Amino acid sequence: MTDGPDRRYHVDGEIVAAESATVHVEDRGFRYGDAARETVRAYGGRVFRWDRHAERLARSCEALSIDHGLSDAELGDRIDETLAANDLTDAVCAVSITRGRPAGGPGRGERAVDRFDPRVEGDPTVVVTARPLPMGGVGSDPAFDAPATLQTVKTRKTSDRAVPADATTHARVNEVLARLELRVTGADEALLLDADGHVAGGADSTLFFADREGLKTPSLDGPVVPRVARSEVIDVAEEEAIPVTEGSYTPSDVREADEVFLANATWEVRPVRAVDGIAVDGDGAGVAGPLTTLLSRLFDRRVETACYGDERP
Repeated sequence: MTDGPDRRYHVDGEIVAAESATVHVEDRGFRYGDAARETVRAYGGRVFRWDRHAERLARSCEALSIDHGLSDAELGDRIDETLAANDLTDAVCAVSITRGRPAGGPGRGERAVDRFDPRVEGDPTVVVTARPLPMGGVGSDPAFDAPATLQTVKTRKTSDRAVPADATTHARVNEVLARLELRVTGADEALLLDADGHVAGGADSTLFFADREGLKTPSLDGPVVPRVARSEVIDVAEEEAIPVTEGSYTPSDVREADEVFLANATWEVRPVRAVDGIAVDGDGAGVAGPLTTLLSRLFDRRVETACYGDERP
């Protein structure tokens, strides 16, 4: 199935047509970004590493004190039902859980209700959406068109003391502002720094780079999002005895690296061909380096084993 008017989404326990998939204008997820979210990728009809995604989603809800009352299995079932309703097997799905609409209304003491107060009871809203992506696994075509260009932006990453990096929420103005800066250079992804000028990662991706010492990535001690793809890449590298260092790095460290790549649930492993206009491989050809290529292939092999198995067409 392709993108089109027949798309169907899962809204509060019901499969509905995309054009009818709405939330109330007073829903706190809409009004304040008061919501947790998780992006997962399905291969062959199976969600890759749902256990890790479910754990991260639970941490986000816990950080926001949102009690949606659903088990990980029930949330997983809603993803499966969304895929089935759209006749999709290879797709990217987004799960959103908002605090919902505050209780109270006309004739029920609405004037006495502080609509901004998160302590006012309401029913959480749970939405699952899906859109098709290419088949993954061994020998697959990537979900991106080409290696990425990366641009350091002025917008700084929100401090972990302000919004915990471990809480993946709807409040993404920071990343939106970072991406808006790319209009000047036309780069594919924004490289955000923390308050001290150290790299925190992409607006929607984890940053990895390599030099003669091995693979490096920003430490979770800073405002770094603990993406499932990040954990997966580190696991793959360590299985191959590739040294992995999680530390504090500057934009210069990234620009001077031998290889640079990004990772998230949608892109998987995406090589970077240029950082701040400087070609990573020296000639701007955009060919992934040997370590990036190896890790990408091993990532694909994990997907193949976990999701396709003997059922690949």
